[in-house]
Amino acid sequence: MTSESVDDYFSISDILTTQERLPCKVELPIYRLGYLDSSSTSDDLQPGTKLDLSFWMARALCSRKRHIVSVEMPRPYREGYREILTADANVVDLHKLGPYYYSYGSQLLKFELPETADVAKSLIKCFQTRIRKIMDSSQNAYNEDTTKLTAKLDETEKCLFKAGQMGLNDFQRWETRQTEKLTTSEMVRSHRKRKRALMDDS
Repeated sequence: MTSESVDDYFSISDILTTQERLPCKVELPIYRLGYLDSSSTSDDLQPGTKLDLSFWMARALCSRKRHIVSVEMPRPYREGYREILTADANVVDLHKLGPYYYSYGSQLLKFELPETADVAKSLIKCFQTRIRKIMDSSQNAYNEDTTKLTAKLDETEKCLFKAGQMGLNDFQRWETRQTEKLTTSEMVRSHRKRKRALMDDS
């Protein structure tokens, strides 16, 4: 196991990201894994077989050291979709393209594919285009229902939106001097309630 994989070993978002599937083509026989191809009755995966594999499995089978399968760029990262994002990334439902669009796209850059450099540029440009609107929205939705605002965001963008909201809430509390007030902690309040309830029952 590499240090890179250890860094994200316990990350739930990383686990979910690497579960995403991508189109692959078998280049060498893979024995006893025929069940992965639902259209085949063979016990083995034969060369030329096309199927979708989870990223973590495809990565193990397609690297500089081994080329048991070849991979294709998933549809949301292909040229047609990149052109749409270039035209106006703000109107795109990124969550529909993939809940982990940025992190999964970054993982795909590990494969040596012809369009890898273009995908990298597209990810950066898309993020730069959308982040300003996301942060503006987070600062102008104080105490409001943000469900519609965040529905089209991928998970990375949702985290940034939430961070912006928390910053706004902290500022509002500071502005109204709530941060200077000494208040009873929630744990102490809960303890007192339980104590009163026990006294009432006795």
